Amino acid sequence: MPTGTLFTIEPHLLPDFTREALARDARIGLTSSPRSLPSKWLYDARGSELFEDITRLPEYYPTRAERQILDRYAAEIVEGCSGRSLVELGSGSSIKTRLLLDAMRANGGPTEFVMLDVSEPALLDAGRALAEAYPDLPIHAMVADFEHHLELIPPAEGRLVIFLGSTIGNFEPESRAVFLRSLRAALDPGDLFLLGADLVKPESVLVAAYDDAQGITAQFNLNVLEVLNRGLGADFRVDRFAHHAVWSTQDEWIEMRLRSLVSQRVRIQDLDLEIELKADEEIRTEISAKFRREGLLSECAAAGFKGRGWWTDERDWFALSLWEAV
Repeated sequence: MPTGTLFTIEPHLLPDFTREALARDARIGLTSSPRSLPSKWLYDARGSELFEDITRLPEYYPTRAERQILDRYAAEIVEGCSGRSLVELGSGSSIKTRLLLDAMRANGGPTEFVMLDVSEPALLDAGRALAEAYPDLPIHAMVADFEHHLELIPPAEGRLVIFLGSTIGNFEPESRAVFLRSLRAALDPGDLFLLGADLVKPESVLVAAYDDAQGITAQFNLNVLEVLNRGLGADFRVDRFAHHAVWSTQDEWIEMRLRSLVSQRVRIQDLDLEIELKADEEIRTEISAKFRREGLLSECAAAGFKGRGWWTDERDWFALSLWEAV
């Protein structure tokens, strides 16, 4: 569906994909012990707006740290990239990506930019803005899920695939290994992969980043209950839950949870399901793993990548790492 001379958008999700995926994840997660939901359901239109607010909070350092790395090192990062196709997974607004696009253009490319995201409205907004900023750059948006559709990445003679924002931290280790292997299988030898990853740091810094003083992260987390209410006919009472963030020293990840303030019964009409929550029982809504350099090297090597570069912000709180498919 062309929306401009050089901007096209291509849907790859069936009309009921999102609802069916939500129903499947809710049934599995809310009937498990302990209960959980995948973090992707935090990002409906309202959740995405709240997350943009979170990125501007003083406690939330990852976005600023990653931007600082790109400000300083974008030219160095793309210097060795012989490919001319830039592919972004989970592209969202693609604001930080412009720094890489500018660096690549100064170096003779890219010849195309491919955006992959599950949200068609987000792709349309970001794609149109990019088309205005880069009117001579072919931009191809793909409405697809990077957990299931990596094989759809268009072929090219040399590709740089980027996965920013430490979204990789939302995978549990087993799922992360599957994702990295699937990505490697979708690439050709010599293709490059730029990965944003949040690093292990003091617990006080981490917890504050996911439980800010203004309560924006709490609103963001609680909003997932409204996603279930709207999407599946559930009757969650948001005022009967509280946001909770905790650091797991053993797993080296932050968990965001919703704690039931009272004993309560919730009906999910579209699933013909009732769940009973005890007072203080929790639903885990997100993990955000934090990484060490040696751990990422091991995981990426096991998936078929070799390290090509490592850059951090001035406090060594966040890293961008470059990997080559071998």
